[in-house]
Amino acid sequence: MRKIYVFDTTLRDGEQSPGVNLNTREKLEIAYQLEKLGIDRMEAGFPAASPGDLAAVNAVARAVKNATVIGLSRSRENDIDAVREALIGAQDPCIHIFLATSPIHRKHKLRMEKEQVLETAKSALQYAKKYFSKIEFSLEDAGRTEYDFIAQMVSMAIGEGVNVVNIPDTVGYLNPAEYGAIFKYVKENVPDVEKVQLSAHCHNDLGMATANTLAAIQNGADQIEGTINGIGERAGNTAIEEIAMALETRQEFFGAKTSLNLSEISRTSRLVSKLTGMVVPGNKAIVGANAFAHESGIHQDGMLKEKTTYEIMTPETIGLKESKLVLGKHSGRHAFRERLIDLGYELEDELLNQAFARFKDLADKKKEVSDDDILALIEEKLVSTPGVFELETIYVTYGNQSVPTAKVRIIKEQDQAIEEDAEGNGSVDAIYNAIDKATGEEVTLSDYSIKSVSRGKDAQGEVHVVLTQNDVSAQGRGLSTDILEASARAYVDAVNQLIEKRKTYSNRERVSL
Repeated sequence: MRKIYVFDTTLRDGEQSPGVNLNTREKLEIAYQLEKLGIDRMEAGFPAASPGDLAAVNAVARAVKNATVIGLSRSRENDIDAVREALIGAQDPCIHIFLATSPIHRKHKLRMEKEQVLETAKSALQYAKKYFSKIEFSLEDAGRTEYDFIAQMVSMAIGEGVNVVNIPDTVGYLNPAEYGAIFKYVKENVPDVEKVQLSAHCHNDLGMATANTLAAIQNGADQIEGTINGIGERAGNTAIEEIAMALETRQEFFGAKTSLNLSEISRTSRLVSKLTGMVVPGNKAIVGANAFAHESGIHQDGMLKEKTTYEIMTPETIGLKESKLVLGKHSGRHAFRERLIDLGYELEDELLNQAFARFKDLADKKKEVSDDDILALIEEKLVSTPGVFELETIYVTYGNQSVPTAKVRIIKEQDQAIEEDAEGNGSVDAIYNAIDKATGEEVTLSDYSIKSVSRGKDAQGEVHVVLTQNDVSAQGRGLSTDILEASARAYVDAVNQLIEKRKTYSNRERVSL
């Protein structure tokens, strides 16, 4: 069975999704989970983009031990130097250099002729070779590049000793037959092509990223590049979980598979969704809420008789388990612990006690606590960190013939209590105005969204907000059965994240070689 290497770019291309802005702690949370998933190669960011991105890539590089950590670079010496700095301390570092090759990019973006593109890329690779033993080179917009020029660029990269050559469909323009044909052409027409791994990187603008990537595998691709949940610029990237499960489910057809720990797929999907604020659609393949749900009577009848009539893979494969215990306010700590183990979490005693206390609070408000409720509680606890401000109480008055008002009590560091009240054009606006007064922070609310964690009138609501301050953005999340409380918690969380980012930018010392 041929191994397909998995290059994850959730932390780089995925973070380029509009509205997504991961801080260093969040990137580390995702990186640790990607290690558990068994990712071979992890693109941690674009160090030259900003000092904050360089610092975050360095933090990931130092933390990750079981995957190659990669930094992205344009074909410029300054970019290459930034990657060198960012990957100090990495156990297995790699640089990913790219340059556009298509006629439209050469003419309008680069304003270069073919010979200039070739020489610019060659010079960058020669410079990078001084500092890196592992190099990947990408032909940006290869999907719209002439076959003979693709072959010429690949041949040059092989001659410069790169390890991986990526042939991306950067704008999601091709169909599977076209994209697969490029790999077939390169395999048949480039001398010494066996000295490098060929990689497929597809975007989903026409909804064909997964199909195109599978076509590349059929035509000789050794590596696939994608993101968890398919997030990324515009319509996103190839969804890694879809490729992994397609190869696993249809082994006899593709004759290839990844080495991912498939049972970590569901948990990885949830974490990325939570930290990016990007909700996974219910009908999303593999990880959507409805991926293993059956409502049609005909389907239900078939499932009861034989599951394979309507399920080509099992939920257990990706880490989902059917509920064995019904948990509520009378449930004990042991049952709670066992349910967490079933869901894939074994917590230390202190964290377990904190989680159990929150579970009991929730159970007092809900008749039955679902797995989704428990997962939301645990994942919120695992990804949260103490901040400058903590919400203690909120009090809201509202009537459709009166001005909404809110009063908040905020605990600042060193147990300093601050109480403020404010009016607003709605309950949430009043709460946020009161929090602004209590924290003294001037911020702009850039995004606000609500989703239900579970079903029913007593479902928990999860609120996601994005706050902006002086061109710096931060995300916040809040969870509660009361959506106003969840809104307040999300806002305070985002304020804390902004403060943490300010500290990071002002206190960060640049690492030098």
